[in-house]
Amino acid sequence: MALFCGTVCGVILAGAILISVFILRLFVILRNGSEYKPGQKGSVSVLVVAGSGGHTTEIIRLMGSLSQSYNPRHYVIADTDKMSEDKIRAFEAERLKSGSGTQFTLHRIPRSREVRQSWSSSVLSSLRALMSSVPLVFRLQPDMVLCNGPGTCVPLCGAGLLLGILGLKRVLIVYVESICRVETLSLSGKILYYLSDYFFVQWVPLKDKYPKSVYLGKLV
Repeated sequence: MALFCGTVCGVILAGAILISVFILRLFVILRNGSEYKPGQKGSVSVLVVAGSGGHTTEIIRLMGSLSQSYNPRHYVIADTDKMSEDKIRAFEAERLKSGSGTQFTLHRIPRSREVRQSWSSSVLSSLRALMSSVPLVFRLQPDMVLCNGPGTCVPLCGAGLLLGILGLKRVLIVYVESICRVETLSLSGKILYYLSDYFFVQWVPLKDKYPKSVYLGKLV
């Protein structure tokens, strides 16, 4: 009995140490995020999270304002998203016509949460999305994750942070809140406000409520 109790205590202690190290590494990464400058020695590999409808339109406009240094571009969309792929391919085709060097890939992962999906079932779907996001992000190893609100971005950003926590690669998390969010953040925004390296808002009321955010006016 004593041996069993000792084993259990040992497991609990080891788990507590691992969790503490994990939290400490996360704290260090988030605190030193502004010091990380990808692309100083070349191009920036960017993972772009596209959501359905307006999210994809906004993220494509953002990509259109970035220089050719952001290359290659890895787009990730939800597996139930039927329109974003066409928009992305049309955007990249226009870049190619304009003479911009284009190198992009397109990937699909399970959606974290469908519109009107219950919160209880969204826990399972979010875990499924995370399980798909981790191997994808570990394989692509982007320098930066760029997103603007779709639920799909949360597990992808989490996978990017995990790369840094494990010491494999520092990934910059850049979040741009959707222009339709004037006074309140989206659920994704509320989560990534604490986890992103740069958090941009497009309305002054949000800047007033969330001091960490950066307001540069209308970006899209």
